Amino acid sequence: MSYAPPSPSELESLARRILSFSKADGCRVNIEALWRGSTRFAAGEITTAGVSTDTVITITSTLGRRRASTTTNLADEAALRRAVELSERIAKLSPDDPELMPELGSQRYTAVEAFGASTAALDAQPRAEAAGRVLQLPDVKEQSLLAAGFVDVSARATAVATSNGLFAHHHATEAEMSTTVRTPDGTGSGGASAGAREWSDLDPGGLGTRAARKALASRNPTAVEPGQYTVILEPQAVADLIRSLTFYSWDARQADEGRSPFSKKDGGNRIGETVVDERVTISSDPADPDLRARPFDAEGLPVGRTVWIENGVLRNLAYSRFWAQKQGKQPVLSAGPLGPAQTWNLKMAGGTKSLDDLVAGTARGILVTHFFYIRVLEPRTVLLTGLTRDGTFLVENGRISRPIKNLRWNESPLFMLNKVEDLGRAERTSGGVVVPAIKARDFTFTSISDAV
Repeated sequence: MSYAPPSPSELESLARRILSFSKADGCRVNIEALWRGSTRFAAGEITTAGVSTDTVITITSTLGRRRASTTTNLADEAALRRAVELSERIAKLSPDDPELMPELGSQRYTAVEAFGASTAALDAQPRAEAAGRVLQLPDVKEQSLLAAGFVDVSARATAVATSNGLFAHHHATEAEMSTTVRTPDGTGSGGASAGAREWSDLDPGGLGTRAARKALASRNPTAVEPGQYTVILEPQAVADLIRSLTFYSWDARQADEGRSPFSKKDGGNRIGETVVDERVTISSDPADPDLRARPFDAEGLPVGRTVWIENGVLRNLAYSRFWAQKQGKQPVLSAGPLGPAQTWNLKMAGGTKSLDDLVAGTARGILVTHFFYIRVLEPRTVLLTGLTRDGTFLVENGRISRPIKNLRWNESPLFMLNKVEDLGRAERTSGGVVVPAIKARDFTFTSISDAV
């Protein structure tokens, strides 16, 4: 049975009703109606499956220079009135906010169609069938491999309305599937994942086959000495690093105040300077057919196309409304999560080569499937640490020579993007992220991990 989210008119009617209860100087209503269906499988069978629906309403009240918010998922009139009154009471008790900006008035938005009917229709039966396609693969059955995974689909309707006349709405779906396959002796592990707006764009059998073949290929890994290696990072590994870069370093204020890798030593930021290899271009655009992201943030500010890095040159940083006003700039929104819906909107241009082509052109290096347990070591340089996982291989003389044990690494995505040797074709790793495989030199591995 398909999920039918609230229509734009229903969202607006609810928001305007809530605003009518407000006695504050300014009020903003954020609504997120979410449906989610998920299925987990392991050890040859489905282990859990479920569906949840919820409508979360956040009311933000402003009194003078004081502001506070309350959140509820009760939509009856009495509950909504209580939530509005509570936000106003808390605002009265709050200190003045020296950086407070008034609620926005009416805005113009780019129409973005991100709602996939095939995703919103994905009930328990097709999710179970997707799991079954992995569990019944010949590679899995004949080799007695242990397959596990997660099918996760969601549909959401998001709206923002203010007492100054703004109303914005967006409907989107997200479909993701991941699977991990291990060998019976516990020495080999392979992983594969994919995401899209439309469930019909995913290939469960193909994901399972990739993971199973990696598991078989990674049996009985041997250790290599930690150190600096040429790496070939599959698109998922690249996405793991690039998302951390945008999350931790894209902010103009941090750069202007000397807290960012994009800070100048004598003050200000490095916009207009070369910061990475000239082959690197990173942008965000909610209207891009490959991304189809939400075209506004939690305050209702429109999100347009932004080129962050162009041919290695830093072109933009994210400016909040307050910092843009202070610096005499226009607001520019981050490519990272934009409020409650956590919408990523990120694209890195790639080359023309396949992953096999990158391997074939490598004399000696390490092929990485994806990264795990990433943590920040030093925000100023975006130095991160993490582990390789689910398929790590030594490449010698243009071919994969043997599986190797997983490795801990310490590296910054900025350092890595300054050491690019080649780029693969750009691929979608989730509904709002498109990146290529990357071959880079001198990637720092610090220790061996015995974990499979």
